[in-house]
Amino acid sequence: MSELSNAPLHRILRKAGAARVSEEAVEELRKILEDIGMKVASQAIELAQHAGRRTVKKEDVEKAAKIVLKSAL
Repeated sequence: MSELSNAPLHRILRKAGAARVSEEAVEELRKILEDIGMKVASQAIELAQHAGRRTVKKEDVEKAAKIVLKSAL
């Protein structure tokens, strides 16, 4: 079962400029976003633990996103 539902993904693709969106496109976007989200979440957890915290903070997620997205390029 996916964590992300179809409607928001359709909206994202339409806001990005797509006139029409196939279900296959939505499913592929879902896979990619969930994969990136898991990587960012894992990195954020590591950053929080390294700082001696059990709570993941906004700053952890921001830093984790920079790290993960930088490595993806």
